[in-house]
Amino acid sequence: MRSSILLILLSAFALVSCEKQVSPKEPAPTETAEVIEAVADPKLSVIRINSTRQKWNPGQPWEKQPSRKRRSLAAVVGTNQVITTAEMAADATMIELESIDGKKLAQGRVISIDYEANLALIGLAESESESTFFEGLVPLEIAEPIGLGATVEAIQVEESGNLLVTRGPVQSIEVVANFLPGEYFLTYVVKASMQSAASSFSVPALHDGKLAGLLTSYNSKDQLCEITTTEILARFMADAADGDYQGFPSLGVFTTRTEDAGFRAWLKIPEDGGGIYVARVRKEAAAEKAGLKKGDVITVIDGYEIDRMGYFEHPVYGRTYWSHLVRGAKGAGERVTLGILRDGEELELTAELERRDRRNELVPGYLFGQAPNFLVKGGLIFQELTRPLLEAFGEEWKSRAPLNLLDVLENSEKYEERYDRVVFLAGVIATPATVGYEPLRNLIVTEVNGKQVRDMKSLIAAFDEVPSDGLHSIEFDEENFKVYLDEVVSTGVDSQLLQRGLTKLSRAE
Repeated sequence: MRSSILLILLSAFALVSCEKQVSPKEPAPTETAEVIEAVADPKLSVIRINSTRQKWNPGQPWEKQPSRKRRSLAAVVGTNQVITTAEMAADATMIELESIDGKKLAQGRVISIDYEANLALIGLAESESESTFFEGLVPLEIAEPIGLGATVEAIQVEESGNLLVTRGPVQSIEVVANFLPGEYFLTYVVKASMQSAASSFSVPALHDGKLAGLLTSYNSKDQLCEITTTEILARFMADAADGDYQGFPSLGVFTTRTEDAGFRAWLKIPEDGGGIYVARVRKEAAAEKAGLKKGDVITVIDGYEIDRMGYFEHPVYGRTYWSHLVRGAKGAGERVTLGILRDGEELELTAELERRDRRNELVPGYLFGQAPNFLVKGGLIFQELTRPLLEAFGEEWKSRAPLNLLDVLENSEKYEERYDRVVFLAGVIATPATVGYEPLRNLIVTEVNGKQVRDMKSLIAAFDEVPSDGLHSIEFDEENFKVYLDEVVSTGVDSQLLQRGLTKLSRAE
């Protein structure tokens, strides 16, 4: 049994520790799915994947949440390899491969994963070196890119082993975020009514017997499927082939449309000209290194003219958003040519594209497979700010999360010179060391004992240096607010917390 101190801790963080639940979109019943005989070829190229996932608790970062299980279909794409969505492998403690008939099982491992593109290449675990799991299975070829109106076949398998193929046309091709917010990739939007009897978290999609993509979501009301496009799939596979996966690059700019006539006149854009306005250039990004500046207008990318809304005419996909020319059509290390308008003058720049890892940002966008950093000192709980932590405030987190923390996320450039990661006081456990501090929470830490706090490591190091009077001073960004913590009392409290249920007091990785 945990003590009353831990019970107070649990109740104090009840709101923050609630995991945001995102249930897989369940297909609705349909009569349009075609039941194929068990000997049909697609059945020889798909397997089931079972994953056990366990996330870290955002409100109590020293422990994990209860484990959850997911089940989906994956496509065989190479020698002892299958491809699935990154969602299936994110925070996975166990990945199991299962034959369609359920007679074969093998432990799997992640070979390459891209959380941003929502793709994962899975192979056999090292312990399965003698496995015959893939015997008799036929790898699928990757299809050529397809355009509007092309027919896509979503492959499902019932528990009985019957194969279901649901056919539908590509209704539109859009650049959307299908897993992580802000991570936009080219996606097929297919009109089809999926079969609920064989529902799965994700399923392969074929075109003319070849792998065209992976279904990432399904809207049963509108009967619309979102499917990762063939081009994204093929680039991911090519990048992962050498075992040194680099990932999809970014240019590092934030843009806005130029539809307003007054805005266009101020930018000196010709009446019949197009282009998108560069509202911000991320520090040290590919765009900045190439010489792109805030206020420039991007009019051409690799020979494609960009219109006022940011679209260009693709030879296969039709009207497509400009970002695909950088993130999808190109890989890390490749170059892109930009035609720009600067104060009415036409210029040409060349940018060498780089991968942007959101885990290394001021406010990481995700922490899959990575434990959150924290420090518990005398009952004060410090954490590094992350987007998942903000999302733990619930579906309305953008209005419910503390305004000062939201400002860091939305205006990170204001904080980048002072912080590598923003550390804040997440909450307070009522202990003899924190009397009077119980209401404090969500305050950004600037200094401890006169030492600047740039991340969790520097915070822990600052606490390790005990002042001569035995009182730690902690300063916060909000109105230069300062509190004090007695070293002797807080050390005694820390020992009690470890004895009464806390697994550890700090992490800084």
